[in-house]
Amino acid sequence: MDGFKKFLLQGNLVQLAVAVVIGAVFSNLITAFTEGFITPLLGIFGGVPQFGELYFEINGSRFMYGAFIDAAISFLLTAAILYFFVVLPVSKLMERLMKQEEAATRDCPRCFSEISRQADRCPHCTSEIAPDKPVAVD
Repeated sequence: MDGFKKFLLQGNLVQLAVAVVIGAVFSNLITAFTEGFITPLLGIFGGVPQFGELYFEINGSRFMYGAFIDAAISFLLTAAILYFFVVLPVSKLMERLMKQEEAATRDCPRCFSEISRQADRCPHCTSEIAPDKPVAVD
C-alpha cells in the first residue's frame, strides 16, 4: 500500500490530473464561446442562426452535420489559442535558453570538442587555449 500511496501522491501524477481537468473545462469554455458567439456571427452572413440545428435525413436517420461544424470551429479555436499562447511562447523561451547555453561554450581549435568559454586548457586534448572574452548572458 505504501508504494501505491507514493504513486498517487507523486508530483507528476497530480500535475497531469490538474492539467486534464483544466483542459476539459477549457474545452467546455471554447465550445460555449463557439456556440454562443462565433456561430451566430457566422449565421449573420449565412442566414443560419444555429449550426447545431442543421441536419439531413436518410431513411429516418438524422445526420447532425451542424453539430460537426460547431465542433470543428471549437477545435480550430482551441488549437489556435494553444498555439499562440502556449506553444509559441514556450518555443521562443526554449530558443532563448539554447542560445544562452551555446554562448557559454566554444570549440577547441585543436580537437574541435565543445569546451567552456572560460577554459584556458581543453579537457579533452589538454591543449592550451587563448582566453576568450567573457560572454554577457541576459
